[in-house]
Amino acid sequence: MSAPSQTELSEVTRDDASLRRFLHGLPGVDQVGVEQRAANLATRSIKKASKLWAIDTAISMVDLTTLEGADTPGKVRTLAAKARRPDPEYADVPHVGAVCVYPDMVATAVAGVGDSGVGVASVATAFPSGRSNRAVKLADTEMAVQAGATEIDMVIDRGAFLSGRYGQVYDEIVAIKAACGDAHLKVILETGELSTYDNVRRASWLALLAGGDFIKTSTGKVSPAATLPVTHVMLQAVRDWHDRTGELRGVKPAGGIRTTKDAIRYLVAVHEVAGEQWLTPTLFRFGASSLLNDLLMQRRTQLEGHYSGPDYVTVD
Repeated sequence: MSAPSQTELSEVTRDDASLRRFLHGLPGVDQVGVEQRAANLATRSIKKASKLWAIDTAISMVDLTTLEGADTPGKVRTLAAKARRPDPEYADVPHVGAVCVYPDMVATAVAGVGDSGVGVASVATAFPSGRSNRAVKLADTEMAVQAGATEIDMVIDRGAFLSGRYGQVYDEIVAIKAACGDAHLKVILETGELSTYDNVRRASWLALLAGGDFIKTSTGKVSPAATLPVTHVMLQAVRDWHDRTGELRGVKPAGGIRTTKDAIRYLVAVHEVAGEQWLTPTLFRFGASSLLNDLLMQRRTQLEGHYSGPDYVTVD
């Protein structure tokens, strides 16, 4: 399929039939090829001199997340303090990208991060299932934005997508994007429920067409969550979107990324698949709750020459 122009892309969203033709006209994903490339890139090592840079870059990309029914204001305040100063003994550690919470905890998170530059992300749209009517989803989003959220992580209606109701999914993303105002919109595809790489590619393009600032793999509540091959497909989508439109959109793998080794594998994929300009928290994030602790321990190891262990970092 030849690359559509900006004008042609606007025609794609004219109606459901046009969306269907475009999405099903996308090139199929070579499953063996994408999995092999992801496996090969995952074996690459980086030089010791570059490892501290990679760790600091990964720290700056973390969306430090708590999405539990037992979340309390005290827990969110503690998380916000850690987001601002991940390692109090090392002032040069960068702050994380954002704190991610439920809508009712946004005001607490906003107060906690203050003017540190840490964003406040909120899940919305009946997270994690996405199963509610649009009025409820819009109210969910508006509540978070009014409380001060700078980023909204919405979930798509996977049932509608898998049933081929692409126009419904598109219209909903457009509506949520409008409700976000100045807040950035991350569109969660829940790739573990999409079954095929072709569906991941279609959902990625659908979210980009509808105005998503980021495409995100998962809620973290479904297995499998983020995987390297799926992230490769999504990175290809934002790269190709940029090639066609000149617009830069981001990618956020979330769920199951727990170690520094994992994070570096994803950074290598970003560099090799999308390009160096995506190696910034404005275009790549990790959705994680435990990753930050391992990054901090490995950072201390790089600086101190010995493994410090988990007792030297705060436990979330």
